[in-house]
Amino acid sequence: MVSALFSRLFSVRHFLRGQSPQGELPPSRQLYRTALQMAWPSILESFLVALVGFIDTVMVSSLGSYAIAAVGLTTQPKFICLAIFISMNVAVSALVARRRGENDRDSANSILMQALIITLILTAIITTAALVFADPILRLAGTAEDTHEPAVAYFRIITAGMIFNVVSLVINAAQRGAGNTKIAMRTNMVSNGVNIIFNYLLIGGNFGFPKLGVAGAAVATVIGTVFACGMSIFSVLKKDRFLSFRAIKKIGFDKRSLLSLANLGSSTLAEQIFLRIGFLTYAMIVARLGTNAFAAHQVGMNIMSISFSFGDGLSVAAVALVGQSLGQKRTDLAKIYGAICQRMGLLFAIMLCIIYVTMSRPIFLLFSDDTEILGYGAMIMDMIAVIVFMQITQVIYSGCLRGGGDTRFVALVSLVSVAFFRPFCGWLFCYPLGLGLTGAWIGLAIDQFCRLTMTFFRFKSGKWTKFNI
Repeated sequence: MVSALFSRLFSVRHFLRGQSPQGELPPSRQLYRTALQMAWPSILESFLVALVGFIDTVMVSSLGSYAIAAVGLTTQPKFICLAIFISMNVAVSALVARRRGENDRDSANSILMQALIITLILTAIITTAALVFADPILRLAGTAEDTHEPAVAYFRIITAGMIFNVVSLVINAAQRGAGNTKIAMRTNMVSNGVNIIFNYLLIGGNFGFPKLGVAGAAVATVIGTVFACGMSIFSVLKKDRFLSFRAIKKIGFDKRSLLSLANLGSSTLAEQIFLRIGFLTYAMIVARLGTNAFAAHQVGMNIMSISFSFGDGLSVAAVALVGQSLGQKRTDLAKIYGAICQRMGLLFAIMLCIIYVTMSRPIFLLFSDDTEILGYGAMIMDMIAVIVFMQITQVIYSGCLRGGGDTRFVALVSLVSVAFFRPFCGWLFCYPLGLGLTGAWIGLAIDQFCRLTMTFFRFKSGKWTKFNI
């Protein structure tokens, strides 16, 4: 019985569900090894990014619950500023992966260069607007009297250094698409290490450095992105690499690349807009519960970002593997790699669930020993232990769809589930039904379930393998 179940869950042949292979299939062990080799640097990179956010919050928590809430309130405005760059990077990664499968090096490098030029222009506009309107933006996000000033200071510093972050992001997205996931991992490892060191020096004013508090955490983050940016640029200076500035014959725009970026990027931008509207509205709903409740919620969201990192890392691998397979006209391999990534995600979800159930109180004690916050924490950790299965799985399915170019459907999922179901259900259970913070997390769980259901059936339909990008 156990053997039959294991075979059903992990058999490569079973993943095709009766479809005949389009060519010779590599051995199952080789397929799993290829997926793991592509995935582990992305998983580690994403995990380290989430871990640094987790450590940031732990270090800031030494200033009090107001500091946790202040930094948390800047999260969605910050990601709104980054939305257009995140959407472009998804397009860049998918397109470079497809060109790698087609062995079209010139086009891949042209896509990268054009994306960088667009990024530089947009960064100047968005940075200026965010700096000027930081005060009203943070008031809209739900800052209170005790959180407004530190939140505005943090947001302005992060925004001022955004150029280093977005340049690094677009180069790393292209590298992932080309299969060079280790490069992005290394840049983030160094960036995160620098961030943690300067957090220690600047938040509390250690070793003679100024004590900047919440603002110190922002400065540390920017310094880390400067290092990441330098390493990312260096990675595309070597002539023998698939992605190299030296392989670019002319700097300019071409119609094919721009149309492809616009087609995929616009759908992903719509997805990001829906995501950020939903996340911001949801955060504003929770912020009304008070500083302690929002601080506990923010700790929970940081913990959820750890589990998201595993799904996100596997999603990045799925984009590259699916894109390259479709570029080789092998829809069978695209489906197999998508299923393999999903099975890996299931194993990670089981592991994380066990940790969350057995270590819930010690984890929350890292942030606060406040009785009220710890009370919220017990409920939050129970919810996360269930949500983690839906979260990781739907993130991987979304990565498969993006790798195939089915970005419009992923945007539709975000519109229906994140922009509507999460804030509406969160508000309904939180206030009219009187469940408070528990109700907000029920709304979050409903959102994850909706996204899982929609992406699951889309993946099974196979329509995502038929897009020409």
